[in-house]
Amino acid sequence: MKRTNIVITSAILTLTSLIYAADPPQKETFIKGCDISFLPQMEKLGAAYSDKGQKKDLLVLMKDHGMNTVRLRVWHTPKNGYCGKEATLEMARRVHNAGMKLVIDLHYSDTWADPAHQIKPAAWTNLPFADLEKAVKEYTHDIVSSLIKQKTPPDIVQIGNEITPGMLWDDGNIAKFNDDLHWKQLSQLLKAGISGVMESSGKKNPIKTMIHIDCGGNNKTSLWFFDNLKKQGVEFDLIGLSYYSWWHGTMKDLGRNMNDLAMRYNKDVVVIETAHPWFLYNAGKKRKGEFDAHPGYEAAVNGQESYLRDLIALVRNVPKKHGKGVVYWAPEWLPLKGSGSTWSEMTLFDNMGQVLPSINAFNDSWTPAR
Repeated sequence: MKRTNIVITSAILTLTSLIYAADPPQKETFIKGCDISFLPQMEKLGAAYSDKGQKKDLLVLMKDHGMNTVRLRVWHTPKNGYCGKEATLEMARRVHNAGMKLVIDLHYSDTWADPAHQIKPAAWTNLPFADLEKAVKEYTHDIVSSLIKQKTPPDIVQIGNEITPGMLWDDGNIAKFNDDLHWKQLSQLLKAGISGVMESSGKKNPIKTMIHIDCGGNNKTSLWFFDNLKKQGVEFDLIGLSYYSWWHGTMKDLGRNMNDLAMRYNKDVVVIETAHPWFLYNAGKKRKGEFDAHPGYEAAVNGQESYLRDLIALVRNVPKKHGKGVVYWAPEWLPLKGSGSTWSEMTLFDNMGQVLPSINAFNDSWTPAR
């Protein structure tokens, strides 16, 4: 009996160890990323990116400096093809080949969607609301299922971009109307997009959904927005915030807002867009609304690095580990002829494409000399 029990116990222990070896618990990765949606356009214009004088593929360079995630914006039918479906599929292959996570940012527009613009795709302009709702679901399903089919599934899908005023105006315009009808319609559109993600992914490809607003440091507006979504029963995984200090307040404002949102709604939070200048063209002669450095951080490479290090630490310190990451917007948008760049002050590269030391803020193993 004793020998039999030992054999049985040994077999159980062996089987248990095999089960856990085959399916180890997954440690959730803190997102340290960049939105490099301009990259194909930059490369076509001849952009080259280098690290200590050595040219590198941008994704390899980013990963070498601690980044693990790429965000890509998607437009419905862009005029020049950039950020359309086929371009997104191609970039997704590069992201997965580089071993990085993928965030898909669906604008539900043919061009920029932001607090000032939430214009329907031309193909949807005259659709009755029921058909618009169906189009959102089918389009979302198509994008996500196409990514899955080519074995480059996204980790996160944003249902809209900076949708504080709503999206797909005027049906989902809650800034202009702010009434029960338009909150209901916005919520139905969001639910349609979320359903499109869920139905395309299934249990085999769990994909998180994000609702993204722009006002990172504005708690009053954030609560107005998410309280209304909660009333409408919109279910999603992540809160995404844009945080640009010249528009959205101080880092303290951001910290208070993130902490409140995370605890109030029991949601994980990502600063999905941010940037800080490494120089300013018009320092001291600026008009209100132009770029500026956060108070206490220079418009210099070391100021950019300090800002990013402190911002990453702020997000990591959101209560109950609800702070899940930081994504830098358009670090690659160089001022090349034909690029249309208005962002050279905010990049993580100099104007020749040489990476700035401030990128090391994303590298946990790198220690600054200070």
